[in-house]
Amino acid sequence: MTLKGKNISILGAGRSGRAAAALALREGAEVSVFDEAASIQGFDARVTVFPSTSVDQGIANQCDLLIVSPGIDTYGPLVKAFSQQAKKVVGEMEFAWGYYHGDTIAITGTNGKTTTTEIVNRILNVSGTTCEPCGNYGTPLAEIVMMENPPAAIALEASSFQLETIVTFKPLVAVWLNFAPDHMDRYTSVEQYHAAKCRIFENQDANCTAIVRKGEKLPALAAQVVEFSTESDTDWTSNGITIEHRGELILHTERDTCLRGLHNAENIMAAIAACEVLVKPLKLIEAFDGYVPPPHRCELVRTLDGVEYLNDSKATNLHALESALRSQTRPVVLIAGGKEKGLDYQSVVPLLKAKAIAAVTFGQIAEPLGTVFQHAVPTTIVVNLQDAINTARKLAPRGSTILFSPGTSSFDMFTGYEQRGNTFRTIVNNIL
Repeated sequence: MTLKGKNISILGAGRSGRAAAALALREGAEVSVFDEAASIQGFDARVTVFPSTSVDQGIANQCDLLIVSPGIDTYGPLVKAFSQQAKKVVGEMEFAWGYYHGDTIAITGTNGKTTTTEIVNRILNVSGTTCEPCGNYGTPLAEIVMMENPPAAIALEASSFQLETIVTFKPLVAVWLNFAPDHMDRYTSVEQYHAAKCRIFENQDANCTAIVRKGEKLPALAAQVVEFSTESDTDWTSNGITIEHRGELILHTERDTCLRGLHNAENIMAAIAACEVLVKPLKLIEAFDGYVPPPHRCELVRTLDGVEYLNDSKATNLHALESALRSQTRPVVLIAGGKEKGLDYQSVVPLLKAKAIAAVTFGQIAEPLGTVFQHAVPTTIVVNLQDAINTARKLAPRGSTILFSPGTSSFDMFTGYEQRGNTFRTIVNNIL
């Protein structure tokens, strides 16, 4: 769409909205921004802003193009109202992608998107192809497009929210990491959430590549398919320690990276497979040298006396705890606990039996959680995180992992999972 002289309405005044407004102005559009907030700031003086936006205002608004920021519910009353007299409706990602002329590696999945996006970005830059991480992580795509020298490739984290509003979005490489129920406060069913994510493949053709986890339930794909797995032989396989491509050793995670666990092995395989579509050979050792994953996500804090200490404080729910446990390749001493949220932890028991040799529970939920866990492994109930680490250290033999994966929120003792994870890291690093 040629925007010169067109009337563009942007719903949402956050960073994505500001980036979209700047791009629309560059293309010669008349731009208006609407937000429910009482005050809207940070926009070019040529942009007309409408704070305290209402449904009635949306129904009355006419525009050639409505751009929806990813934080705005596509199925909510505001978008429904503003869509009534809009000639076309897209999201910020779809809008900006039409002005980007490099190669796109798009990454989606319920878990692991950010880590994989970071790895793709790092591998490509080290291997000689300029790249920027963007989308749901890092910089809005519209900001990338506005750069004086846009990168040759983008590592674009694509959330289901962003994929809801695509029209022409066609990544050269689409990565599907995994799928599990999530965002049920936004979607009416798991099927609706799954369908939104599957749109990442919608416009791909035989000249594109789909990197997918083997065994995932996906529609028929037009792209060339490359599979990865930690459970069976396929194009890319891993036991959580070695990464192999059709039988050839490519990387040793414990020697060459700071990433641990089966889930991170999957992230690594997906990233390497995606990058190989653009560049060969890849400089993998250099790419992983000094790289640490996003904090609080199975973050390797320290190895002491042959025991690895992993900080997974971001595991604020049962699914995240189960994922962290499932991914471990060493015997585990689990530290879990925090705020009482009324969750049923019985489903963790089989995983504990399979993966753990002991557990330590702390915080508000320590006793009920300990009562459940003791049916699987010897469990110690303590008061606070310091006591939990001290106890776990006594229980962890050489060659094991102390996994701090709370499985619930932190608000009984901390301001958030970040403070909780930082406290764990500090205590562990201070062990003499």
